[in-house]
Amino acid sequence: MSGVPFLSLDFLYTPSHDVAADLAVFEDMLGARVRFAIDGMGTRVAAVELGEGAPLILLTDHLEGDRPVHLYAVEDLGAVRRDLETRGWKEERAVELPPGPAITFRTPGGLRLAIYQPVRPFVVESFKGRRDFG
Repeated sequence: MSGVPFLSLDFLYTPSHDVAADLAVFEDMLGARVRFAIDGMGTRVAAVELGEGAPLILLTDHLEGDRPVHLYAVEDLGAVRRDLETRGWKEERAVELPPGPAITFRTPGGLRLAIYQPVRPFVVESFKGRRDFG
């Protein structure tokens, strides 16, 4: 594999100490469109859009640290993982996200990146309009 292995930047997975308050800022001050705001299993996640075609910003209270994770879709998670490892990337951890399996990486400067294979893209769409808070 050569070149850029990513299909698209789909999500900015963003930690928040107060998801409801941050959601209000995005919606009321910035004019963001709220796709969903879910409170379940001890976790709050809200998805907002700031522009047409822009990645969804996921505000969440369960993500460790203060830096967002840039979540890129890939066609074949295993193949891209192997390709990135040959380029020197070190896998941080593998996780299951609602739209599909993902692998996280961290740059030497601390930026957080993840790749995922969207095997369940319908799941995020099924949350559309759900508003448990905010």
